[in-house]
Amino acid sequence: MKFRRKAEPTQATDGPDPVADAPAAAPTGTGPFDESEVAGDGVERVDLGSLLVRPTPGRELRLQVDEPTGTVQAVMLAGPDGALEFQAFAAPRHGDLWSTVRPQIAADIAARGGTATEREGRFGTELVCQVPVQRPDGTQATQPSRIIGVNGDRWMLRASLLGRPALEPDGSGEWEDALAQVVVRRGTTAMPVGEPLPVVLPEQARRVN
Repeated sequence: MKFRRKAEPTQATDGPDPVADAPAAAPTGTGPFDESEVAGDGVERVDLGSLLVRPTPGRELRLQVDEPTGTVQAVMLAGPDGALEFQAFAAPRHGDLWSTVRPQIAADIAARGGTATEREGRFGTELVCQVPVQRPDGTQATQPSRIIGVNGDRWMLRASLLGRPALEPDGSGEWEDALAQVVVRRGTTAMPVGEPLPVVLPEQARRVN
């Protein structure tokens, strides 16, 4: 596992990578899961507070950390052909937060000069996006992505697929399997709807000088 501090090179923990060296995760069509659904199943997961991530062979777990605050800003599984970035948010107990925020996301992308169209996928309605970005050398490019939302018990999980799984949805089954293995720990604290659930660095993660 690696974690990146804001505006610094990637930092890594000592020892073997628990994601790259783990056994293959069994595909599932029923996740992502609430913590209550997997209690006592014996599966090894990386504990990030509100997110429990099952190691996936060939994909590296990366965390982007804000240096001044120590806040985890992004959680990502990265592989040679793409990446999966995800975050959980507080949601109503009985509601469809994804249907509410999906048009807001599409409108924001349009305001930035991009496009977002809906398609039906494994997890329901998702957005296929093309967003203009600026390369490090100053030239312009377009970044493709697929944004997926999953409603849970008082939480919503938002995920973005980048790279090949964004360009080839029909061939992204293994990436979708990885998303389906994510577990959300909502907790009992009252939170405003739409507020990100806190993500924390695991105990074994430390900066390597």
